[in-house]
Amino acid sequence: MDKVCSRERIRQLPRPARVDFSFLSSQVEHARPVVVLDDDPTGTQTVHGVHVVTDWSCSTLRDVMAGSPRLFYILTNSRSYSLDRAIEINTETAHNLAQVSEELGVDFDVISRADSTLRGHYPGETDALRMTLEAETGWRFDGDILIPAFFEGGRFTLDDMHLVEDGDGIIPVGSSEFAQDAAFGFESSDLPKWVEEKTNGRKKAQDIVSVSIEDIRVGGIPWILSKILPMGSEDVCVVNAVNYADLEAFTAALLDERCLHKRFIYRTAASFVRVRAGIEPRPLLSPEELVQGGDRDHGGLIVIGSYVQKTTEQFLALFSLPGMAKSELNVNRVLSCGTRADEIERVAAEASEAMGNGLDAVVYTSRDLVVSDRPDRNLEISRSVSDALVGVVERLTGRPRFMIAKGGITSSDIATEGLGVRRAEVVGQVIPGVPVWRLGEESRLPGLHYVVFPGNVGGPSAIADVVRVFRAEGAAGR
Repeated sequence: MDKVCSRERIRQLPRPARVDFSFLSSQVEHARPVVVLDDDPTGTQTVHGVHVVTDWSCSTLRDVMAGSPRLFYILTNSRSYSLDRAIEINTETAHNLAQVSEELGVDFDVISRADSTLRGHYPGETDALRMTLEAETGWRFDGDILIPAFFEGGRFTLDDMHLVEDGDGIIPVGSSEFAQDAAFGFESSDLPKWVEEKTNGRKKAQDIVSVSIEDIRVGGIPWILSKILPMGSEDVCVVNAVNYADLEAFTAALLDERCLHKRFIYRTAASFVRVRAGIEPRPLLSPEELVQGGDRDHGGLIVIGSYVQKTTEQFLALFSLPGMAKSELNVNRVLSCGTRADEIERVAAEASEAMGNGLDAVVYTSRDLVVSDRPDRNLEISRSVSDALVGVVERLTGRPRFMIAKGGITSSDIATEGLGVRRAEVVGQVIPGVPVWRLGEESRLPGLHYVVFPGNVGGPSAIADVVRVFRAEGAAGR
């Protein structure tokens, strides 16, 4: 039985370590640059001023890496595919990174960015990265480091338990709806036990290295190094972190000169990426920063594909706003060959008309979840529904004032397939944990502000809050 964390336990923790972030940033300047393989586009939810590419061809990687960025993202969207396809994608990406790295003489660290609620293809993706990069570069990795904390979304790790803020309480992630995911379900919230579960016993919980809050806050760099310096290729380390100060202290140890010879595969959520890249936090985006890029005479477009309960609550609250027009995409109709095309055409026509009349159009999938007892079939259903949403976006007329895509698979497919995005800039966050991209010139809607809204982030009013920002009405809770 997973233990339950109380806020009293958090209050009793030692005081956080304090790291001068400007000093940390100066250390980053002398460390390897970071390449993030993002299994869906929501991993940009903590950074700003960085670029995302949506293909991993050698020519694309060469163009980006030649500019010597401190950090860039490769959107693989691998969470939406089967394990076999995810392994193929990670293998191909690692092969191309190795080739371009050798051509340009550029070294790098690799982060496999994944969901903060532990969904995704672990350890298949990290194993593929390790095996390919070791085979093609001669590098030797010193194990995996797992850091699933995502503070903006209320996810943190304490006493090796990964936890989720749920309303006014804190629950183990294994007790949340995310653990019941049709494709990536799991049982344990205790990270060492979770590793054993996901590796089918290949890695034993008792062998997992743990960097505790006490290691970070009391022992500091010497205690952290005592845990990670002895690590070898078969080791896995879980890092406890309750706030950004914990990640900053851990990162200071990683960048210590005594640790620079070590090379790890990182499997993390979004919070670690910003710290490891030395990116200072910035204020939330203002309405003034978001007014350009859209057609002010048209309404905006909100596309909702995510099925988690949090999204459904946000969807219902959205219609408390005036000036909204909704178009439901019936999932059963798009899963039937006989009615799929007509359903896509109908919804596209309704949304186009609404936006042309100055209304904000909401295209959403019917809320009755269609599931199979086979995880691979559930991924196929998700892909088919997402492809239908892409079809709707492809058929829209006019340029929306803004676009919000709710759900990881949804936001990736609409960007890459529906809008033809090959490169985008992350300009910042519109509410905590919700990034905004400026679409590249090659896309169907160049310069548009595109909101990548994770399915598992935000309170009941979150989507409505984002719409209010684009309407320059302000938003609660910003």
